[in-house]
Amino acid sequence: MAVNWLYILLPLAYALYAWCNDQKLKRLPPEAAAHSPERWSDKFVMETNARVKQVEGVSLLKDSDLPPKTGRRYIVVGGAGFLGGWIVLHLIRRGEDPRRIRVLDLRKPARQDLCEGLAAQVDFLQGDVSDAAAVEAAFQKPWPCLPSDNPDEPLPELTVFHTVAIIRFFERHPELMPYSERVNTVGTQNVLDSARRAGASAFVFTSSGSVAVQRSRFWLWPWEKEPRKFTQVINDHTVLPQCHEEFFSNYAASKLQAERLVQAADRTPSGSGQLRTGCIRPGNGIYGTGGDLLIDRMLKDGIHPSWIPGILQSFIHAENCSLAHLCYEQRLIELQHCHTASSSSPDIGGQSFCVTDAGPPCTYGDIYDAVAQVSNGGVWYIYLSATFMLGLAHLVEWYYVTSQLLTLRKHPLSAFVPRMSGELVFLQPSMFALTQVHLVFDDSRARKAPEEGGLGYKGPITTLEGTCKTVVEHVKGDRKYIGKRIYGMPEDTTRPMVGFDVNVHESAVGEVLEKLGSGLALDLDAKKIPS
Repeated sequence: MAVNWLYILLPLAYALYAWCNDQKLKRLPPEAAAHSPERWSDKFVMETNARVKQVEGVSLLKDSDLPPKTGRRYIVVGGAGFLGGWIVLHLIRRGEDPRRIRVLDLRKPARQDLCEGLAAQVDFLQGDVSDAAAVEAAFQKPWPCLPSDNPDEPLPELTVFHTVAIIRFFERHPELMPYSERVNTVGTQNVLDSARRAGASAFVFTSSGSVAVQRSRFWLWPWEKEPRKFTQVINDHTVLPQCHEEFFSNYAASKLQAERLVQAADRTPSGSGQLRTGCIRPGNGIYGTGGDLLIDRMLKDGIHPSWIPGILQSFIHAENCSLAHLCYEQRLIELQHCHTASSSSPDIGGQSFCVTDAGPPCTYGDIYDAVAQVSNGGVWYIYLSATFMLGLAHLVEWYYVTSQLLTLRKHPLSAFVPRMSGELVFLQPSMFALTQVHLVFDDSRARKAPEEGGLGYKGPITTLEGTCKTVVEHVKGDRKYIGKRIYGMPEDTTRPMVGFDVNVHESAVGEVLEKLGSGLALDLDAKKIPS
């Protein structure tokens, strides 16, 4: 009889705990709300949408927002992807010759705007940044001779934008670090080495705001009001995680490794000159037209499960993020050409800058409501229990890590443990460490004038404007979704796996998959980790 009662009481106790825990996780603390005290009203959304609809073309930026033409050569690593693609388009828009632009990426561009007009003249080279020989070949390939070239003069100087990353946000076990390091750390070193041998003078690296995010704990005791570090305000001077267990995932740890490589490369010899470097930390998720995993995915699927509508976070539109890269390049060029003592701008080479949208941060619920309103009810939302999903995430992680470690250690049992595949692998606790906390990114230093030690970054797009524009362009495109397959995963990532739609652990958690470039490669086979 007692055993029968246990079958009833234990589920009830867990359900009660989950409900109480959910109330704490849904809470918007005063310290977070202070950064964005007002939610988007229906009137505010519709007025903004009406204004955005008047903007011609896909871009929300004006020509005057972009730094001036330089006439340099450009290599955009990851230039066929989301952010990298916008950098290419902005370079062309400000007057750079497309024949002076080269893209290195895993796949050819899928975006129509990268395959037509002047963008079609950009040289595309296919290659993996973890392959040093492929990277070197891309950098050493001769540049075409243009009619305006003077054979007696050297080629224009070279700028490199490195936007590629492998975003295995779901892994946090230290023994799985080589999966992330292969592209994020080793790949970055390969690009740096080839850039210096090619004589590059400016190198701008896309880091991640998540390198500063501290891991938290979401299983709360009854007497605890909220998780530790539930609200994190992050700026350029935030103390970074000091040990592996403090990073939200292996992805963030490997990106910080890469960031330090880029910082250390500043002022190192490059060709006959020296290389100046800098890092951009987008905070927190990159979204917008051209490969968005948040809004476009919602609109495509129509039904969007989530458990984080009350979470407040900073976002950055892809055009704002591209603009930040171009501003940093402009500062690095100025540093090279200002050798006189009269220069009043501090040397900001080898540093990292957080960047985000204009205006205050918003909640995921703000975005959900705006998308539903602007799309005329095109998306329905299903809200789930965060505590229940967290429990499921721990089960997924236990199985995934066990199978990976058995394979890595060549244990005989590995032959009998099926390898986890499909989108369910994304649902692991490390995802909660990034999406279940309130993250406010302060980009005030980047927005300072150069003479004050800033980038002169003036990203004008607000998150609501970017959200409305993404919906508008999605509808204009006949509701086509320009998603990108993640290597190692099924070709069709729109179908549910084990009863869970990819939205639950991919797009419903916002821009946890920061679309830095199409160099996203999820190779889930542990046997392929380099020894």
